[in-house]
Amino acid sequence: MNSISRRNFLASASSAAATAALLTRGVFAQDAITDVPRNNHAGGHEKVFWKVQPFPMTAVRLRSGPMQRAQQINLRYIMSLPNDRLVHMFRVTAGLPSNAEPLGGWEDPKCELRGHFAGGHILSAYALMYASTGDDSVKAKGDALVAELAKCQKANGYLGAYPEEFYDRLRKHEKVWAPFYTYHKIMAGHVDMYVHCGNKQALDTAEKMAGWANAYVMPISDEDFQHILNVEFGGMQEVLFNLYALTGKQEYVQLARRFTKKKFFDPLAQGQDDLAGIHANTHIPQVIGAARGYELTAEDRYRKIADYFWHECVAEHTYATGGTSNGEFWQAAGKLSGELGPAAQECCCSYNMMKLSRHVYGWDPDPRIMDYYERLLFNVRLGTQDPNGMLMYYVPLKPGFWKTFGTPYDSFWCCTGTGVEEYSKTNDSIYFHDEKNIYVNLFIGSEVNWEEKGIRLVQDTNFPEEEATTLTFKTENPTAFGVNIRIPYWADGATIKVNGKTEKIKAEPGTYAELHRTWHDGDKVEVSLPMKLHVAPLPDDKTIQAPMYGPLVLAAEMGREGLTEKMIRGEYGPDDKKTKDYPMPEATTEASNPTGWLEKTDGLKFQTVGQSQQTELIPLYQLLDQRYSIYWKVTPRSA
Repeated sequence: MNSISRRNFLASASSAAATAALLTRGVFAQDAITDVPRNNHAGGHEKVFWKVQPFPMTAVRLRSGPMQRAQQINLRYIMSLPNDRLVHMFRVTAGLPSNAEPLGGWEDPKCELRGHFAGGHILSAYALMYASTGDDSVKAKGDALVAELAKCQKANGYLGAYPEEFYDRLRKHEKVWAPFYTYHKIMAGHVDMYVHCGNKQALDTAEKMAGWANAYVMPISDEDFQHILNVEFGGMQEVLFNLYALTGKQEYVQLARRFTKKKFFDPLAQGQDDLAGIHANTHIPQVIGAARGYELTAEDRYRKIADYFWHECVAEHTYATGGTSNGEFWQAAGKLSGELGPAAQECCCSYNMMKLSRHVYGWDPDPRIMDYYERLLFNVRLGTQDPNGMLMYYVPLKPGFWKTFGTPYDSFWCCTGTGVEEYSKTNDSIYFHDEKNIYVNLFIGSEVNWEEKGIRLVQDTNFPEEEATTLTFKTENPTAFGVNIRIPYWADGATIKVNGKTEKIKAEPGTYAELHRTWHDGDKVEVSLPMKLHVAPLPDDKTIQAPMYGPLVLAAEMGREGLTEKMIRGEYGPDDKKTKDYPMPEATTEASNPTGWLEKTDGLKFQTVGQSQQTELIPLYQLLDQRYSIYWKVTPRSA
C-alpha cells in the first residue's frame, strides 16, 4: 500500500476498479475486518464470497441512541489508558528501560496472560474505533503504540509481554497459561491496525510474529502438536488465515492448518454434538478460524464445521438472552435448567458468537440469524458496560445475583478486551448489501453512505425504547434499488409506510419486507415494530421461563440487600460461596395465557399481576446495580 491515506483509499474503494485494485493487494472483509467489499472476483485470495456484504464501517456512522452512547463511553475509556503503561511489560521482556507503573489484573507482571490486552485487544479497539468514528486522535494513539511495540520485537520476530520460555514449558507439556492465546491477540491487534488504519509497520510486525510461530511449530510432530493444542490458543488459525488473505503467502495457510484441533473439529464435521464438558470460549474462536478457512480454501469440511456448530450451539446451548456457557463450560445438549449459575454467559463467548454469526449470515442471509444477533446485542452486550466504561466478565443467571464490573487499571480480563472491541464496532452489522439491495438488519440510529448508488440512508430511532424506526433517503438523482427490512420473529403485526402511505407488502415475522422502487431524495419509510410480551422456556423444563418484551429479556428487580460497592466493582462475578441463596421467583398463570402474570406499566417497565407478591421488571440491559433474576418458575393455575 502506498503512502496515500488508506482511510481515503478505503472510502473511495467503491467503484469496480478501485475494489479490484484493493483486493489484488489482498485486503478483505470479515468480522472485525469489515472495511472492504468482498464480492469481486477480479483479484484477492478469497475463494468463497459472501452473498451479502457488510458496508465498510467507514461508510456507517452512529446517530443518537443507546449504541452511540455506549460507543462514546468506550472511546473515553480506551483513550484514557496511557501507552507507557500498556507497553511497560513488553519493554521489560525485551530488556528495554521502563519507568511506567505496571498495570494490574491480567496485565500484572506476575500474570502469565499479560500482554493480551495491552498489546492486542487495545490495538483492535483503536483500529475499530477509528473506522467507526474517523477520530484521528484514536488512530494516532494506536500508531504510537504500534511503534513502541515494534521496538520491543526481537530479531527472531518474537513479541510478547512474557518471555519465550513460556513456549518451552508448552512444548514440554508443563503447566502454563495459554501463551498462544495471548500471541493471537497481539497479532490480531496489529492486523487490525493495518487494515483499518493503513499502518504498514503493524503488518510487518504481525508477519514477523507469524515467522517466529512457524519456526516454533515446524519441528514439532503433528501428534505432539495436537497435545499442545489442548492448551488454549485462541484465534491463531483465524489470524493466520487473515494474514494469507492480506499477503497471499501460502506459508500462512500451511501454518493455520497446523492449528487444527482434530478432536474438536472431527465430531463437528460429522454433525456430532460433543460439546458437553468443553471450555466454551477456548473453542468458539477455533470455529471462526474454520469459517475463514472455508472462505479462503473453499474446503467444504470447514463450512460444515462452522455451520453445524453455529446452529447446534444456538439451538441447544443458548439461554433466552442468546448467551452461552456456565462456569465457562458447555453442558449436554438442551440441558440448561441446572446451568443457571453465577458464572454463566461469559461475555467473550457472546462476542465471538456474534463474529461467527456474521460469517454464517454472509453465506446465507437468513433474517433469523440476525434475530439471534439482535438478542445477543441487546441482552448480553448492551448492559455489560457501566457509565464509566467498565466491563463485565459473566452475566449471572443464578436468581438473586448481580452484575459485576472491572476497574480502570486492575482488571483487564479477557472479557475486558473483547468488550472494548465490541463497543468500538457497534456499527458493523446494521446494514448489508448485494448488488441490487440494501438489507436493514438492526434498528440503531445511524447513517450509511452507499457510494456506488449515490445515496445515503438515515435511520432515526430510539429502539428499543421506541417500537419503530424511520428511514430517510438522501440522493441527488432518482435511483432504483431494493430495501429489505428485517421483520423480527417477535414483531407480529409490523407495518410499513412509504411517504405516509401504508404499503401492502408481506411483513411477516422472521422474513424480510422487500421494497423495490425508484427512490427520490427525501423519501421516507416508517416501520412499526410492535413489541409484545412473550416467554422463553428452557428446553428441559418448560416451567422455567424468561419473560421477554420483543427482543428484550426482562429482569426481576430484587433490590440491593447486602450489596456493597466492592462486590460490584472489581470482581469477576458474584461469589456464590459467600452469599445466601435466593429462591427463583415464582408465578402462576392460566395455561391459555402464558404472559397473563405480567403487565406493562410505563415505558419499558413491567410488573407482576395476580400474584401473592408484586415484583417490578425492567430490561436486563438497563439493570446495573441490584440483584435480579431473568428466569421464573411459572406453573399453570388450577381451575
